[in-house]
Amino acid sequence: MKTALVTGGSRGIGFGIAAALAAEGWNIVINGVRPEEAVVEPMEKLRAHGVSVAYARGDIGSTEGRAAIIEATQAAAGGCINLLVNNAGVAPKVRADLLETSEESYDFVVDTNLKGVFFLTQAFARDMVAAKQADADFSAAIINITSISATVVSINRGEYCIAKAGFGMLTQLFAARLGGDGIPVYEVRPGVIKTDMTSGVTEKYDKLIAEGLCVQPRWGFPDDIGKSVASLARGDFPFSTGQVVMVDGGLTIPRL
Repeated sequence: MKTALVTGGSRGIGFGIAAALAAEGWNIVINGVRPEEAVVEPMEKLRAHGVSVAYARGDIGSTEGRAAIIEATQAAAGGCINLLVNNAGVAPKVRADLLETSEESYDFVVDTNLKGVFFLTQAFARDMVAAKQADADFSAAIINITSISATVVSINRGEYCIAKAGFGMLTQLFAARLGGDGIPVYEVRPGVIKTDMTSGVTEKYDKLIAEGLCVQPRWGFPDDIGKSVASLARGDFPFSTGQVVMVDGGLTIPRL
């Protein structure tokens, strides 16, 4: 059985992804910053699919946190994982106008959403390459969960947009570097998804969606993202490394 690490996998989009993978027989390692006793319920829900589930606690925004994640994940997998899903991320603590964005907020968001992802991916990519060299039949892939904010501007959370735009380039970089090793790298770009991260702007997006923000007039849900990731993880797109899968209900289609 193959093992997948889903960062930020205990709730929201991350849990939707972990559940979709578990339903297809993947052993799961979920990562988060909360104590393990706080994630017992989602872990039990994943185990109900008949797969093994482990928790790798750690903050991807810190060197020590990434080391802890890597150690716990390797122990749970008994070696190298087959799939890395980079999903964990943070929003600015305060949505501030671009002219008022603080350096503290910028560092908080970028250290987690871009720098942390880069170095976590680097570490697991090294292991995947080594595993492929040792066994040509070893299967590995990386799937990055970014956001429409990679290209859609929000001037009250510029640091988030910058991090997601950089994250998109990270996908391209690792796809180009790992293509020769037979390790595909994909990007899934969600639109407006109903999670705890968007709970504070529910009224705003309810109104925008009702007014035609999306071609498909509804919120997205975590399982919409999960289904896309599961398809990529199955290998349904074997000749599409580096590509972006939009899961935004048509929000980013240019319209008149």
